Amino acid sequence: MDRMYRVLGFWTGIFSVMFYLGGMNVVALMFFAQTGFFVLLSYLKLSEKMYIYIFGAYLTIFFCAFSYWTTFMMTPGAGH
Repeated sequence: MDRMYRVLGFWTGIFSVMFYLGGMNVVALMFFAQTGFFVLLSYLKLSEKMYIYIFGAYLTIFFCAFSYWTTFMMTPGAGH
């Protein structure tokens, strides 16, 4: 299970680089922080149950933050 957190760290790192190259610096920093979080967790050698609990909490926080952002912060009709 710890290897899967390294895989998550790898992909969030790739996204971070792509966001940075696309000029989206704030999002790149957020994904870079997630990369550090996932890689740090991967070396803690926790039990598989604990890794699942942490991932569930991560998904819950992400879903709440994403729902808040899309509901209250995005401007309707601001697309291209």
